[in-house]
Amino acid sequence: MFIITVILSAAAMSGNMQDTDEIDRAILSILSREGRVPMKSLAGRIGLSRSTTTERVSRLERKGIIRGYRADIGQLDEGQIHAFLLLTLKRTPSIGVLDRLAGFSAVRKVSSVSGQLDLVVEVEVGSINALNELRNEVATLDNVEDLTTAIVLRRDIERS
Repeated sequence: MFIITVILSAAAMSGNMQDTDEIDRAILSILSREGRVPMKSLAGRIGLSRSTTTERVSRLERKGIIRGYRADIGQLDEGQIHAFLLLTLKRTPSIGVLDRLAGFSAVRKVSSVSGQLDLVVEVEVGSINALNELRNEVATLDNVEDLTTAIVLRRDIERS
């Protein structure tokens, strides 16, 4: 499986974006689900011309709201290790931590949660050594108070 995903800034993920309107938010919503949508199709879905839509996407990129695009390629081999990093922060919210986590290619999902934890970070790495290296880097980020790692032994139920 091959999926193109859009990397959004922490501000975009938290919904805290200045100078964006309903059309920008519609563009981000569509791109976050369908990163390979053709510009012509995107324009038709939001009701603007292709050139106007292209300019809006370019502006979102220049402002750093859209931070990039990446290919999310399905598991290539069985040697991949999936784990959850369970983070407690010194204070919340922590946009800086979210921005740094978005920069790690091994990070697949980040969820803000209620309770004793603050963030659940799903990661995929090629080895235990890579997991340890990632874990050490995340643990030393400013504002991270505590980190616990849970390695996925198997997935009993998985839906997309």
